[in-house]
Parts: sequence; structure tokens; C-alpha cells
Amino acid sequence: MSIRVLVVDDQGLVRAGFRTILDSEDGIEVVGEAADGAAAIAQVAALAPDVVCMDVQMPGMDGLEATRRITADATSAAAVLVLTTFNREDYLFEALEAGASGFLLKNSSPEQLIEAVQVVARGDALLSPDVTRRVIEAVAARSAPVGRADEGADQGADQGAGTGTNEDATSRAGANGSPGRAAPVSGPPGLGTLTDREREVLEFLAEGISNAEIAQRMWVGEATVKTHVSKVLMKLGLRDRVHAVVYAYEHGVVRPSS
Repeated sequence: MSIRVLVVDDQGLVRAGFRTILDSEDGIEVVGEAADGAAAIAQVAALAPDVVCMDVQMPGMDGLEATRRITADATSAAAVLVLTTFNREDYLFEALEAGASGFLLKNSSPEQLIEAVQVVARGDALLSPDVTRRVIEAVAARSAPVGRADEGADQGADQGAGTGTNEDATSRAGANGSPGRAAPVSGPPGLGTLTDREREVLEFLAEGISNAEIAQRMWVGEATVKTHVSKVLMKLGLRDRVHAVVYAYEHGVVRPSS
């Protein structure tokens, strides 16, 4: 079965270029095009593509809003690969939060585009170590004020006059009392259902390392790691490992390094 692709971009020449590249690869078929987000949503419903190559800046509905609506539609199985000329952290992070399974710059090579489509079509996520670092930096910057508030609450608690909540204290200490690790019983629904092993895998995912590297650190086989990853994603209701990175840092499972 060929990978069915929808190309979304407001520039006709760009759409034609992507079509030429993707149609040249055996096993990939461009089934449609759209020039804006609203048209993309309609085409997804009509054509049922496996992958949507989505531009960000377009007139009318932009690619980020279209991505949110496509990934929120339970009737659609399309994975979204965001393509942009803008190497900006805000676009990257918003795209991931919107539900995109990958993020690729338009100056990438034709081979990288083809590989990216194949990766997200398999249900995996396109997240290079460089992109992972930028996600972590973005989350760290957004979480900085919260971190300072936690520190102040710690000091106040030591003096007997703190205003920090039990939830704050729990999120700062793990089950073994170590700082910087949330306790399994705290946090959003689902986090407490993870086993110790699954929680360890989630922390490794937050580092953006591959299954092979996780297997080496845990002294297990890659097949075992894949099983753990699948269970983590299922229990936490996450689409893929890209969103596991965002989840881990947003919910304090691990702390961004200073």
C-alpha cells in the first residue's frame, strides 16, 4: 500500500515541487493539494490521507490551527508533518502542541522530506536531537517563573511561613524523596499508572534519545524498550514520542538542566 499524502501550502510552485519529489518515490502517492488550512481540513475528510505535509503561514486559517483540528478529529488517522521556512522555536513548539508528528524545514533535502513522510506514516515521530534540545529549551523558558515560585515556597516552608501547596511539594520530590522528580501519585491522570520501569523510559524519552540508546542504559533489548514506550504512550494518552517529550517537561517528570 502506498503512503497517501496531502500537500498543503499557499504557494503553487511549492506544492508542485513537493508533489514532484514525493511522487518520484515508490510507495508514496500525493493524493491531493490544498492552499489553506480550511481547504486542508476538507481534503483530509474527503481523501483520507496518511500524512499531511502542512505549511504554517497561510492566508485564512493557518497551518497550526488546521493541525489542531485535524489531529483532534477522531475520524481521521492522518499524521501531520509541519513544513516551514521559519526556523523558530515558537512555531516548533506550537506545532507539537497542536498535535503534529514532525517538524521539517523547507530547506531540507528531497531525501529528508521523503524520509520524514515515511517516518510519520509508520506512526513514529520525527524529532532529531537538535529539535529535542530546542523543545526542552522552550519548555524550560516557559516554566522558569514556576520554578522560581517553587523555590520561594521551599524557603517559606523551611521558615514555617511558606504558602506552597502539598501538590507543589509532591511535584518536587519523587517517591524516593529525590528532588526534581514527580511522585507517581501526583500530577495529571495517567502518570500514577506508570510502573517504575515505564517512568524511567519516559525520562529517557524526554532526553530525546533513541530506543537503541535507551536499551543500552537499561540493559534490555530494543524490543522490550518498544513495548515500554508503547505502554507509556497508551497510558498517558500521547500520540507519539515527540509529545512524550513535551509532556515530561510540562508536568515536571524531569527538570530541564540549568
